[in-house]
Amino acid sequence: MADENELDLLRQKKLQELQMKAQQEAAAQEQVKQAEAQKAMLMRQILTPEARERLMNLRMTRPDVVEQVEEQLLMLVRSGRVSQQIDDYTMRQILRKVMPTKREIKIERR
Repeated sequence: MADENELDLLRQKKLQELQMKAQQEAAAQEQVKQAEAQKAMLMRQILTPEARERLMNLRMTRPDVVEQVEEQLLMLVRSGRVSQQIDDYTMRQILRKVMPTKREIKIERR
């Protein structure tokens, strides 16, 4: 009987730990969703539809560059440096500066 009580206590403790962990993970996921929604809202406010479309197209091939540009734009907005919407031309200029330079590969046959 004492062994069964100890076993039940251990099961209950383990169950509570698992439930607590699941609640913490759900809360973390909710925070990530809220942050993403806020980021998307800010991007809709500061980018023209053409610039936003350019970023979405680029996200398919270079998601790392898009994340970097979005973070930089959000920092500029939060610091008050961006006063008007960023159009497609400006976005192209930003992307040219941020994109890594392409290396040319030459193959010589001898």
